[in-house]
Amino acid sequence: MDTDNKKINIGVFFGGKSPEHDVSITTGQFTIVGLKKLGYSVTPIYLDKQGKWYIDEKLGFLKTFLETEKKENYLHVLTPSFFDINSSVASQKIVFQKQGLIRKKIIIDVAFPTFHGLNGEDGTIQGLFELLNVPFVGCGVASSALTMDKIFTKLIYKSKNIPTPDFLSFNSFEWEKNEDDILQKITKSLKWPIFVKPARLGSSIGITKTQNHEELKMACELGFHYDERIIVEEAVENLIDLTCCVIGNEYTQTSLVQETSFTEGLLSYEDKYLKDGGTQTGQAQNSIIIPARIDEETTNKIREMSAQIFKLFDCSGIARVDFLYNKQIKQLYANEVNTLPGTLYHHLWEKSGLKFEELLEKLINWAQKKHTTKNKIIYSFDSNLLQITKAIKLGLRNNSSAD
Repeated sequence: MDTDNKKINIGVFFGGKSPEHDVSITTGQFTIVGLKKLGYSVTPIYLDKQGKWYIDEKLGFLKTFLETEKKENYLHVLTPSFFDINSSVASQKIVFQKQGLIRKKIIIDVAFPTFHGLNGEDGTIQGLFELLNVPFVGCGVASSALTMDKIFTKLIYKSKNIPTPDFLSFNSFEWEKNEDDILQKITKSLKWPIFVKPARLGSSIGITKTQNHEELKMACELGFHYDERIIVEEAVENLIDLTCCVIGNEYTQTSLVQETSFTEGLLSYEDKYLKDGGTQTGQAQNSIIIPARIDEETTNKIREMSAQIFKLFDCSGIARVDFLYNKQIKQLYANEVNTLPGTLYHHLWEKSGLKFEELLEKLINWAQKKHTTKNKIIYSFDSNLLQITKAIKLGLRNNSSAD
């Protein structure tokens, strides 16, 4: 690592108001450990399930979250009002101030968001970083928001003739007004089995595979507990679940292709995080095959499509593209795009020849380069619009007085 980089303080953001809160804590811990190994100064910044902000060195240890004592008793509490906005914009840093008698300021040079799901992975925290003009790791506001939304993702696929399973979507208002019509339309348009998914949720939470009308109705009701918009799509039969990761900014690099096995009809939350240590962390070795058991032509096609999709959504830093492959008819379908943090997938990168610490180093460097490029853009434009507006306003006032 460059000597100057050792002076950088990286803020790792995790937790958040999302059903994927606990997943984010796990990702945050992995990231903090990896960055410290590289010699960076790291500040853990945690948002609880109610949206309260905490900052403390203890947050860098998983045992803190396994204790039952109230965090207010031993952690420094923050709220968004403790951002020093003026300092942040001027210095291109985030400035936190601890509560208490000694209100020490903590300066963040680079933000590393590891939120999963809504209120973090969906472009919201990226928007805050943009407003504060601070470098941050991963994709920007638009690419994060688009890829988080399964409906928008598939509409963009369709616009570019990228194969994806047939689907329909609707919102909670439409469901309340026309439930029977929607169910009838789904069963006429799509073939069983049919997946029901909240539009903007990950980790397989709220996803149901349905085989009949009654299951479909119940799955839709469940989906609306997690989002106000739902997507329903045809299941891919004779399925192989495949994944390819992409890193880079202007120039991209693709990983090997991973095959993930499962037994319950879908890759569930338990498969991803609990069973044998979880497939997402790379611990469930019996469920992960790298490289995937597919032919070279299909492998190359997946890697090419992954790079294409990365560019299509204007991704930067890192992203992961999931594919569904019908091995009987040899048909490949693009599925979800996962931006940071659902993309660290350090186990896949290590199999591809890139160690976790090296991956983190690249992500930090790309974040800084992207920030430098962004700040070369001109954000001002001189005009006489205000003078014209003043004259118009004055003329309206004089006309009103004459009347």
